[in-house]
Amino acid sequence: MKRAVFPGSFDPLTMGHLDIIERSLPLFDEIIIAVLNNPEKNPMFSPEERCAMIEEVLGSFDNKGCRLIVESFEGLLVDYVKSKDSYAILRGIRAVSDYEYELRMALMNRKLEPSIETVFLMAAEEYSYVSSRLLKQVFLLGGRVDGLVPELVEQRLRAKNGR
Repeated sequence: MKRAVFPGSFDPLTMGHLDIIERSLPLFDEIIIAVLNNPEKNPMFSPEERCAMIEEVLGSFDNKGCRLIVESFEGLLVDYVKSKDSYAILRGIRAVSDYEYELRMALMNRKLEPSIETVFLMAAEEYSYVSSRLLKQVFLLGGRVDGLVPELVEQRLRAKNGR
């Protein structure tokens, strides 16, 4: 079975994340969307809330025969990937700055566990500037995020912030 792990904070899930998931469906039999539990990032949503939102959004997703699993994790990514009997880490790249960071991470992961490969997918043009961090800043300052996150996520953002 070709199994990949797509790790991230997903705080919140963006249309860019969904684009990467959708375009990776033909490449794998199973994709684990691994929600990083890192309290140091000051997340807006708990890991449980993020997992629930992703599962709900993916519920209406045509997964084209690829099994999608959502769960949270903490610790070293390569340890998690290995524990899931996976061989691939799936990462999206938006810009050159992402590539430089992701390349360093991929090389360190390869050093720690040579059997695990990192697969990079370029972000779709319309989402190449969208990050969860930037999206949260825009939202918290009163800006519009419609079309950049699934409708359900926008509703949860509004509920969380009394808007």
